[in-house]
Amino acid sequence: MKNPKDGFFRGRMRSMKFALKGMWLLLTTEDSIKAQFSLGLITVIIGFYFDISATEWMFQLIVIALVLVAEACNTAVEKMADFVHPEFHKKIGFIKDIAAGAPSFAAIFALIVAGIIYVPKILELL
Repeated sequence: MKNPKDGFFRGRMRSMKFALKGMWLLLTTEDSIKAQFSLGLITVIIGFYFDISATEWMFQLIVIALVLVAEACNTAVEKMADFVHPEFHKKIGFIKDIAAGAPSFAAIFALIVAGIIYVPKILELL
């Protein structure tokens, strides 16, 4: 909640504190985020190994961020749906399934980008 006594800078600092807390909660409590974050770190290490270009880094980091953001949004929707309607409900299930589709789309495109970047590099090694 916004504190009316906060100035612009102090308000931004409070917002940053909440954002960092949210990132920490995601990384420490949600298995899907842990898995995707770990895969992102592995991909970054592989990027250093293959010495990918600045453009390849840009695309790689964008799709890593896209997957993590989609997972975070999916988690938020699922938590909200479970809070609003804890027992099974067909419409809530439908909403949660749609929300789960977002990180799936992001992961598919991340795999495509990884393939575009790394398949040629791996083939060079063979």
